[in-house]
Amino acid sequence: MSVPVAASGAPYGGAPRAGETRKFVVTLDAGHGGHDVGAVGLHANEKNLTLAVVKKLGALIRKHLGEDVKVVYTRDGDYFVTLDGRASKANNAKSDLFVSVHINSVAKSAKNRTTVEGCQVYTLGLHKTAENLAVAKRENAVMELEGDNNARYAGFDPNSLESDIVFELSQSKRLDQSIEFADAVHTELIETAGRSPKGVRQAGFWVLWATSMPAVLIELDFICNPRSEDYLSSENGQDEMARAIYNAFCAYFNTYGSQVVGHKVEAKRIGKPLKRNTSDTQGKRSASEDRNSADYSSKPSPALKDACKPIPDDEGTSEKPYYRIQLAASGRPFGKHAPELRGYSDAEYYFEGGLYKYTVGPYSSEKKARKSLEKIRKDFPDAFIIVVEYGKRVGMIGG
Repeated sequence: MSVPVAASGAPYGGAPRAGETRKFVVTLDAGHGGHDVGAVGLHANEKNLTLAVVKKLGALIRKHLGEDVKVVYTRDGDYFVTLDGRASKANNAKSDLFVSVHINSVAKSAKNRTTVEGCQVYTLGLHKTAENLAVAKRENAVMELEGDNNARYAGFDPNSLESDIVFELSQSKRLDQSIEFADAVHTELIETAGRSPKGVRQAGFWVLWATSMPAVLIELDFICNPRSEDYLSSENGQDEMARAIYNAFCAYFNTYGSQVVGHKVEAKRIGKPLKRNTSDTQGKRSASEDRNSADYSSKPSPALKDACKPIPDDEGTSEKPYYRIQLAASGRPFGKHAPELRGYSDAEYYFEGGLYKYTVGPYSSEKKARKSLEKIRKDFPDAFIIVVEYGKRVGMIGG
């Protein structure tokens, strides 16, 4: 199998020529389909629910961003599409982003089967935990339903830990952008759709490896939990989840879209974060889950002797917003002199969505931040500006 690679330094579908414009292409992938029903609950199944959410998401993008964004579906009905076919549709469309939507479940023997809940968003990476491996194995196992899978997947074994090694070859620039989008999706599913947070994770999903653009796989919630199944099956629930992913897409598009369409873009999120009743367990966050919010006062301490410092708790206490430039995001902490920081030993981090996010600043105005961004992008081409109010990240600026 050859490793998919995007042209270095260029948008994934190719930059528009001088005087021309092209649309940003997003491929939406509704998991499973046809004879592959996916995970099942008491009265619903994964293939139908993912298709419903994906079609609502596509409709929102076309309605609000149709002039600048083209939507491609891997399937728009109840039929089977191979994993290879899904990746090929995205690659052939020269997509700039791939979004695969799924619904989670656990084994029937699991003690927490009817109570487990929450959203997970995955990017490509090695299996970090047994739980990540279990989810990846379940989604990768779709290839076993394909008659010629040995030829198509060159002997890839979805049940083998040894197959992880191939994914190391795909760790590249597109992973940083995938993590950034995954984090935005996770945050929106919590704040817009009221899902419990279960983190941004990395695992070896074949469909993410085979696509040549930033890509994420979303597990909306657990269908084996009757309460979650009812929400996933409801019109309101599907609307909220589609809106959550759309809002995350807007943030991503505002950061990277101008490079593709050739002009400044400004996509606006829909609605305000939901205010959940504190008795609603699906809207509550435990103390350990609070670290997933973009609150600088909630930070783990990296276990490194030369670890970068966290952003000070008292930074940004005034009413006026300020700005920082985000360099990189990682599931593990960096030391001051880590090669990933490319000499920016003064970088400070905040912790959000299970990721350490490294920034420099602060800057008192967007103008000052943009001036510094021009220099920083020589080292970090995908760096962007984040907007902070009262110690919380409230937006980001690309361009």
